[in-house]
Amino acid sequence: MQDPTYVLLYVEKMAASEAFYADLFGKKPVESSATFSMFVLSNGVKLGLWRRDTVEPRSRVLGGGAELAIQVADADAVRGTYEDWRRRELTIAQTPSTMDFGYTFVALDPDGHRLRVFAPVAP
Repeated sequence: MQDPTYVLLYVEKMAASEAFYADLFGKKPVESSATFSMFVLSNGVKLGLWRRDTVEPRSRVLGGGAELAIQVADADAVRGTYEDWRRRELTIAQTPSTMDFGYTFVALDPDGHRLRVFAPVAP
């Protein structure tokens, strides 16, 4: 079996979502149309944004049913990312908190998809 290399998010407003992720990642999509946009991230993972009303087969899933998790080096990096995203006026669903797996916070994209930033507990 092959490892997954793409993450697809179903979005309502393609232009708004594309602009959100372009700003968040600091890069333009490598593919962009009225119904689909693709970002290639620095680690090789591809993030696709697919306009929800054109997904086949149809999906009833809305944002918030899963998370994109972004691991950072340490608690200072979590706090720094949190402050940066707060300045960008991202909706914050969870302020920085210590949980059993590490230090974390959660923000939301325009469709309510959860973006978790975390620094794992040291082994």
